[in-house]
Amino acid sequence: MAYHSTILRQIVAILPRHEFESLAKDHHVGQKFRLFNRWTQFMVMFIGQLSGRKSLRDLVMNVAAQKNKLYHLALKVCSRATLARVNEKQPAALYENIFHKLLKQCRQFSPKHRFKFNGRLYLLDATVVDLCLSVFPWAKFRRAKGAIKLNVGIDGDGYLPEFVSLTDGKTHEIKWAKALKLPRGSMAVFDLGFTDYGWYQALMENGVFFVTRLKCNAKIKYLRKRSGRKAAGITVDRCILLGNIPQPLRMVGYLDPETGKEYRFVTNAEHLDAKTIADLYKERWQIELFFKWIKQNLRIKTFLGTSQNAVLTQIWIALCVYLLLAFLKFKAKLGISLQQMLRLLQLNLFERRNLIELFKPPDPQPVDFVQFSLWAKL
Repeated sequence: MAYHSTILRQIVAILPRHEFESLAKDHHVGQKFRLFNRWTQFMVMFIGQLSGRKSLRDLVMNVAAQKNKLYHLALKVCSRATLARVNEKQPAALYENIFHKLLKQCRQFSPKHRFKFNGRLYLLDATVVDLCLSVFPWAKFRRAKGAIKLNVGIDGDGYLPEFVSLTDGKTHEIKWAKALKLPRGSMAVFDLGFTDYGWYQALMENGVFFVTRLKCNAKIKYLRKRSGRKAAGITVDRCILLGNIPQPLRMVGYLDPETGKEYRFVTNAEHLDAKTIADLYKERWQIELFFKWIKQNLRIKTFLGTSQNAVLTQIWIALCVYLLLAFLKFKAKLGISLQQMLRLLQLNLFERRNLIELFKPPDPQPVDFVQFSLWAKL
């Protein structure tokens, strides 16, 4: 019988340990650790994300219960007080850097977006993570409410979070968007919350295409209609002048057959057909699904620390977990969802078996019918 290390050990093998330690040295404050290190912090918080633990005490006790299976992870049992202190004091920037290293690995195996143009596709949006103001006084949002804002640009290739920024809840997402350096020839898709004609102008000057919705009160001067046969659902396709933007833009109208609602899009993409423009905006729903997934499956709504650094640490590690799952899915060409993968990992995290075989359905033998049914429901 073949020997296998634990499922957890096989997952973290994706992250080179020497690179982690090099970054950990660059992101350390205060005295040197004696019996603790940043790797232990990462691994314990990583386990907390995968196992869905709700408190530091619960997490530390869960790790201690697996003491005999931790030696091959270079991980020691730690106290709740030590973990809380490190989460509060040691810079969360370490895990932001780890996130970008994992993102680079994921890009090597991610599938290309489904649209017939060569440029990169980015879906931009932001979501608010609510916090209790009395517990998190640094996260002021409204008079009686606290929050932080997660600004994300999803790459259409594999729906990976390419651009990520964490700001206070009051900072408008357009400020983050204006600081993005989107590559020339790429396509940005965003909703009404990013309406800023000055930014549209800057995107065009930088050779970036965009698709967004028009506000109902937008100041429009109608120019010529575009020639050509309209695809089903397309109601308008014509050139316009928008606000104080000197260059002509393109307006596309689309009637949703399911809701009967008409949408008006504005774009500078003259080279794409009108139906593709409508489909690009519909693709923006993928970033909504991303936000929904991480909020439902990872620990970014209930926090294990109250300081700003502890919250940022937990969120960046959660995003690292997402990338590790995506890496496994892409590289092993797994035909199951990330949620199915996460559920299987939660049940087998400390088991010794082949990681890839874990995600394959069992042979449909009569004796294993119940097991197969349970797997299919995950």
